[in-house]
Amino acid sequence: MGKKIKKESEPPPKDVFDPLTIESKKAATVVLMLNSPEEEILAKACEAIYRFALKGEENKATLLELGAVEPLTKLLNHEDKIVRRNATMIFGILASNNDVKKLLRELDVMNSVIAQLAAEEEVVIHEFASLCLANMSAEYTSKVQIFEQGGLEPLIRLLSSPDPDVKKNSIECIYNLVQDFQCRATLQELNAIPPILDLLKSEYPIIQLLALKTLGVITNDKECRAMLRDSQGVDHLIKILETKELSDLHIEVLSVLANCLEDMDTMVMIQQTGDLKKLLSFAENSTIPDIQKNAARAITKAAYDPENRKLFHEQEVEKCLVTLLGSENDGTKIAASQAISAMCENSGSKEFFNNQGIPQLIQLLKSDNEEVREASALALANLTTCNPANANAAAEGDGIDALINALSSKRDGAIANAATVLTNMAMQESLRLSIQSHDVMHALLSPLHSANTVVQSKAALTVAATACDVEARTELRNSGGLEPLVELLHSKNDEVRRHASWAIMVCASDEPTAAELCRLGALDILEEINLSVSRKNKFSEAAHNKLLNHHLSLKYSQTGYLSSSNIITDGVYDYGRINPGTKLLPLKDLCLQEPSDRRAILLVNSKCDASPTPSMEDKSSDVGYGRSISSSSSLRRASKEKTNAGFGSPTEEKSEPTSGRNTALSKSATKEKGSRKGRVKKEEEKVKEEEEVAVAPKLTGEGSPDKEWLPPSDPDFCVYVYEVTRSILPITSIKEQVEVLAKYVAEKMGGKIPKEKLHDFSWELHISELKFQLKSNVVPIGLIKKGIFYHRALLFKALADRIGIGCSLVRGEYGRAWNEVKLMNESRKGVIGALPPPETYIVDLMFHPGALIKLRSREADLYRFL
Repeated sequence: MGKKIKKESEPPPKDVFDPLTIESKKAATVVLMLNSPEEEILAKACEAIYRFALKGEENKATLLELGAVEPLTKLLNHEDKIVRRNATMIFGILASNNDVKKLLRELDVMNSVIAQLAAEEEVVIHEFASLCLANMSAEYTSKVQIFEQGGLEPLIRLLSSPDPDVKKNSIECIYNLVQDFQCRATLQELNAIPPILDLLKSEYPIIQLLALKTLGVITNDKECRAMLRDSQGVDHLIKILETKELSDLHIEVLSVLANCLEDMDTMVMIQQTGDLKKLLSFAENSTIPDIQKNAARAITKAAYDPENRKLFHEQEVEKCLVTLLGSENDGTKIAASQAISAMCENSGSKEFFNNQGIPQLIQLLKSDNEEVREASALALANLTTCNPANANAAAEGDGIDALINALSSKRDGAIANAATVLTNMAMQESLRLSIQSHDVMHALLSPLHSANTVVQSKAALTVAATACDVEARTELRNSGGLEPLVELLHSKNDEVRRHASWAIMVCASDEPTAAELCRLGALDILEEINLSVSRKNKFSEAAHNKLLNHHLSLKYSQTGYLSSSNIITDGVYDYGRINPGTKLLPLKDLCLQEPSDRRAILLVNSKCDASPTPSMEDKSSDVGYGRSISSSSSLRRASKEKTNAGFGSPTEEKSEPTSGRNTALSKSATKEKGSRKGRVKKEEEKVKEEEEVAVAPKLTGEGSPDKEWLPPSDPDFCVYVYEVTRSILPITSIKEQVEVLAKYVAEKMGGKIPKEKLHDFSWELHISELKFQLKSNVVPIGLIKKGIFYHRALLFKALADRIGIGCSLVRGEYGRAWNEVKLMNESRKGVIGALPPPETYIVDLMFHPGALIKLRSREADLYRFL
């Protein structure tokens, strides 16, 4: 045999790169390796980057700067499982960085991450893919992407994973997703509640806590509450409460139960099983403030349903809440007060808190914690609403001082609630007087100046409730409270305007306050409000009318109506009709104007330099009262004619009156017989001319400029007042008083005017002569001797008010005006039983003076309009 020769190895192919082992110490180098086509290099590069990112936030930022994110996103869909797994692990860590999250959203990798949740993938991939989604779902845009790309269904499936990390990441992501209502709706379709309930049995507290938080969110929906009830979820929750070892979960359990108790069926179920009693006992006996607080909140949420309130009352929930009021924790006190507020809708609960609850709430009003004061004030507001007994209990518990002090609180809610309680208490006169004695008007100044509309509204309402007495209104006026009240009329809030109008209506009950309100512009503002269809309200109209009652001249000009309660006093004048929004000048300005072609302004003024006295009545030659003779004779005739069945022939006028009430006037008339009649008539005309000339300087403002301006005097009207007071007031029959006064007025204004001769009655010339003589448009009513409808109606109303005859004054069209009186049917006097309502009559002062025409009749229409 020959010698063996060693065989040489074959050289490697020329196109194959020899293996190279590299040890890199720079992250940038490894990032470059992510673009390698070799699976082994990709796997090792991803593993190195994962360990680098795991070390801290700075490393994550470094990888972002090096551009590692974009090539890594491509590896999520790599064919090699190890590469895909390692890339997923990196994203699970990197996704906690906010800048990385932003970039991932831009790169739209959510679909690739969700694909890693597939059932056939490894548990490790599930863990880090779910971790990535949990981190991403903290932001709204990412939530939308996860939901729209179908991420919710695989996450719910992973709740049953054997790996606790997968469970934790999945439930955390679901918790973030269900903050959106669309996700909650889809959760119901996917029947997610049973697997979530199973997580409550986990041995890991974080998983249990996240499951409870998720249930706390989804049970805000009625359908989810029903699913939880059907899945025996309430039993699971109650069992957790009964387990002391799970005390760290009790707060969240109570949050879930608070939602469940809003469901009536759930409420009935736990009441029937005795679990409701256990819940209340648990809340009452717990020593953990947060548990007590959450229990009270659960009661509050459930108590908004009337049936739930009834069940709570049957379980004596009030005792539990009173106990919680005594807690040392402010949060528990607030929650208990809010629960009491909710339970106040139940009348039985209101009665219970009368003795046990109100005293504690008043003490809480004195707390240094503003939120505690606000919550206790709210409870007291609800307790005292429509409940005088509770209002009394609050006052007896020294609540008035505490409530008034609360008006200066820093929290608007506390101020508004305290004002509400004071309003409720002021419904009772005794309590209102007590509130007024505590300087409440001064305390309300700050709330009235508040910028909060609720506070403004409640403060104005409190003013309306407490300013029912002259002393209170005076205090409000002196303390400067009317100005902010008037300013509230400008509010754009309907309730503020309504309550401010209400308060002004109450305050306008006395003359000084009404005058101050008018000075501040309340009348003009209210008039402007009432011209607006959208801004006016019943109270603004009532307040405007109330203020007009203290400015009858403006009221009659604007509305054309004065009721029987609107008593015409000195200084009232009839300017004529004006349009809404038109300013009415003061009497002084009108008096100082030159005469014009506009209609005369009729003035009522009985303030004279001298007054008639009984000793002067028989002095027919007295200059000041020379005209009283004819006045007396007319009254005698009217009174006597009434006795003899109405106005009749001249022979009847000459007969003596049968009534003893006019004896003095009869004696005076007896002295004026024969030839003296003509002489007296001439004297009357002479004195009349002298008086008219004497009045003119006063009307035009002549005289000493240093003297205080006075309205024009009207001696004739003074005489009218004296005569009707002396002759008509003693008449016992109201109907007879009306008829006699009507004839008296007609005689003073030119007598009876037949309809067919009305156009011949030259009253316009007479009025023009008076305006010329007086050098003014303002004419005292007593100077007018030829008057038509509106002259006579004003004089009748002015005189009727002086002697207590109730009548109204109504302005019609085309110079018409009339008086309406209400009279009882005298034929039923002495009849036992209910009397019919009085009938309204129009008093004829023109065609048949003294005649009474039923309001709703053809004759009345003819008198008013023809």
